[in-house]
Amino acid sequence: MLPLMSSRTTEIDPKQKINGDLYCVLMEGNTKSVADLCLRLQDHALHVITVTDDTVLHMATYAKEASLVEQLLDELPDHHLDKLTRQNGVGNTILHETATSNHTVAVARKLLKKAPGLLGMRNHNGETALFRAARYGKTDMFDFLAAKVCGYDESGLQFYVQRSDKTTILHMAILSLHFDLAYQIASKYEHLIGQRDGDGMTGLQILSCNPSVFKQEPEDGFIKLAKSCGSSAWRKKVQKQKKKYKSAVKLAKFLVRKDTSWECISSGIDVMKPKIHKYGEKGGQERQEGHLYNTIPDQMESRAETPLILATKSGCVEIVEEILKAYPQAVEHIDDDGRNVLHVAIKYRQLKIFKLVTRMEVPMKRLGRKIDKDGNSILHNVGKKSKDVVSDEKMEGPAFLLQEELLWFERVEKVTPSHFQGHRNNKMLTAEGFFFTANSELRNLAKEWLKTTAEGCSVVAVLIATVAFAAAYTVPGGPNQSTGVPVLVNKPFFVVFTVADVLSLTFALTAVVTFLSILSSPFRFKDFKHILPNKLMIGFTFLFFSVAMMMVAFGATILLMIYSKESWEKITLYAVSFIPVSISALVYFPLYSSLSKTYNYLLKKIPLIKHILAIPWKISKSLKCC
Repeated sequence: MLPLMSSRTTEIDPKQKINGDLYCVLMEGNTKSVADLCLRLQDHALHVITVTDDTVLHMATYAKEASLVEQLLDELPDHHLDKLTRQNGVGNTILHETATSNHTVAVARKLLKKAPGLLGMRNHNGETALFRAARYGKTDMFDFLAAKVCGYDESGLQFYVQRSDKTTILHMAILSLHFDLAYQIASKYEHLIGQRDGDGMTGLQILSCNPSVFKQEPEDGFIKLAKSCGSSAWRKKVQKQKKKYKSAVKLAKFLVRKDTSWECISSGIDVMKPKIHKYGEKGGQERQEGHLYNTIPDQMESRAETPLILATKSGCVEIVEEILKAYPQAVEHIDDDGRNVLHVAIKYRQLKIFKLVTRMEVPMKRLGRKIDKDGNSILHNVGKKSKDVVSDEKMEGPAFLLQEELLWFERVEKVTPSHFQGHRNNKMLTAEGFFFTANSELRNLAKEWLKTTAEGCSVVAVLIATVAFAAAYTVPGGPNQSTGVPVLVNKPFFVVFTVADVLSLTFALTAVVTFLSILSSPFRFKDFKHILPNKLMIGFTFLFFSVAMMMVAFGATILLMIYSKESWEKITLYAVSFIPVSISALVYFPLYSSLSKTYNYLLKKIPLIKHILAIPWKISKSLKCC
């Protein structure tokens, strides 16, 4: 009995066996076997083969087997045509699956001839086949299906272009990064431009929340080198990014001029009274502002922000520029928190947008005086940086991050009205006090980082100084025993050795003094703006030069010892001796690059220094002309 029971339990259900065979031949692309197996089935190609209720036609369409789908449709008996509207587990019909490819337009045409009702069927998300084509960016399929519904008016068309959660085909094309198709949709169905999805967002607002599409990879450095070496992968990546950027900018320009939904968003109520003392009932202003914001709950309820505010948060400079060019009055908008575009640009550290707004002289007289609902002025917002702006993943050290914050404070302080610089927010803190409180932890991290870095570099500099000092008394070839004069003193490379060794010792000792001055600093906030970063960079510079001079001295010593050898041996040894210099340059380069923006800012503040630094370049240019 046991063997009999075992054989029965190992038997596969005939239906599941057929489904398994069909699934395998479909995945293998064996069209002949699929067609033969379908002829044996009662439902033919409409036989369900998966646990998600996909039919053979569903799976063949999903596998992009267009010729097989057409063959199965031709062989489908007429009495099965009413089953073509069969939906799978997520509500997708065969037309829904067909709409995800540009190569199945002929299949879609044949399907609609056999079952016209497929055009208006929705899946469980409320998506029609037209919506699916927009979702996957299939332009050819979209054009074909759009032509089928072109006779409807706006109300009738809405059924096809909007799904259950109010997301339209324009929203979906933008979310899916198909900007060329989104532009086509916006041009053809302009009534969709101002429509909002379930989150109250228009297409322009969604585009304003995606800064990555407005970033182009620079064609320099490694990418330029890769392109010059014939790297097709890098070339394709850059070209694709360029194309996406151009499409996004083109779409943004079109939507900005057509989307006037920002007019319907009520502007919040702002307070422009500076508070320069800490007396009075704490929280009184909060209650007052709460009263202002809550007396009309129907008008002040939570809603989506304007495209200008969203684009400012995300750093989409192109959208901000287009909005201010088309509708400069939009700069006056205040959000639910009482913040204008200047508050937002400062909080999210959008320097380009900050400069763009501050150049608007007349509006700046009003924007600079705005106070948000927490009593914060634009200067207070320097201390309210977003978590996305300063993160632990940034490459810069804490000292450089704090320096950036201090420079931001300096920039904003210049455009803040003088009578608002001493203003206190609802927590009775001035902008400076609020900034110090918000950045106290960053200051502690910067202090520890600077100390650790300076101590480590001091040890290295002392070691180099020790070696350079010892090398001065153990010259190459040794001294003459009778006179004490170095034996190789008349060799040309002896002078190179001497000068390089002296410079190495000098630079190393200078670096040590510089790093020690950092360790003895009081580490005040103002010291992190210029003094400490400058000391650190000076120390790094002298340490790098000391390493370079040490290697020059080493190379000169080797050449003195093998003066009579072949030239290729000298070149090889000299090149090898400079490996540490190259490595140290690569190590220090990120530190220099992290301060490049800071020093550009400082040079703009000091025209005289900028003029002096430009003199060598002007001289070299004039010499070339001569």
